[in-house]
Amino acid sequence: MAGTSLLALIDDIATILDDVAVMTKVAARKSAAVADDVAAMTQMAAKKTAGVLGDDLALNAQQVTGVKADRELPVVWAVAKGSMMNKAILVPSALVISVIAPWAITPLLMLGGLFLCFEGAEKLWHAFGPHKAEDAAHREELIEAAANESVDLVAFEKQKIKGAVRTDFILSAEIIVITLGTVAAASMGQRIAVLVGISLIMTVGVYGLVAGIVKLDDLGLHLNRQPAAWKQSLGRGILAAAPWLMKTLSVVGTAAMFLVGGGILVHGIPALGHGIEAFAATLGWIGSLVSTLVGALAGLVAGGVVLALVSLGKRLRGGTNTA
Repeated sequence: MAGTSLLALIDDIATILDDVAVMTKVAARKSAAVADDVAAMTQMAAKKTAGVLGDDLALNAQQVTGVKADRELPVVWAVAKGSMMNKAILVPSALVISVIAPWAITPLLMLGGLFLCFEGAEKLWHAFGPHKAEDAAHREELIEAAANESVDLVAFEKQKIKGAVRTDFILSAEIIVITLGTVAAASMGQRIAVLVGISLIMTVGVYGLVAGIVKLDDLGLHLNRQPAAWKQSLGRGILAAAPWLMKTLSVVGTAAMFLVGGGILVHGIPALGHGIEAFAATLGWIGSLVSTLVGALAGLVAGGVVLALVSLGKRLRGGTNTA
């Protein structure tokens, strides 16, 4: 009898362990499915926020202009820490909004898209408008200030860092809002995972690349001083390419602002978005390109209108038009 009871107990234990194994497999599959969903949403959010990335890179690299070479990386690191603080404020705020006022996500997304278009239009105005010479003179002043021994470099660096962190706050807010719109229908856990993931990826990616970009000239100079002819040639090539890289990043970032911002605005108005998609569907393989270009054009027009209104508002207040 004792032997039978022992066998029965062992059989029960075996059954329980088998059930545990089955449930563990089910839980693992569910966890894997959730992880896949989070990864897919993070990838989608990354694609949508990539439009801000080019401009983010160019702006933050430009913010270091005028800083002495041996202080460039410490300044980039200080701005990166400020960026993480920005996101530590923005991510919880976005999550709270998604809980207490989910209806506000689309209007916020639209505002973010409109601001992207405004920034793009402002960049075009500075590049081709009457303030082009003033902007070039301002950049020269920054470089001369760094070279001037009488300038308080600590105060100068703090001013640069403060300006860069302020710019980052705006760009980070755009990224968070766009990401929130992507995961609005997801569970709270997935929203947290995607928002935190995008924040970390964007911060590490952007400021890692910025650090590399601002040190390109130092790398070029270092190679140019080497005895090997191929290293000197490579160094001269890097020195020649560095300014073009900055210009390319700026151009790509500006174009992406209209593409992303315009796309957000168009799809934020369902009737307009569906109408463009229906028209594009009749054009065959070129339809998606036409749809994208129409969105960019809408972004350009919207950004131009906002820029004109902002300039008019400054004039009416008697301020200086700096647009």
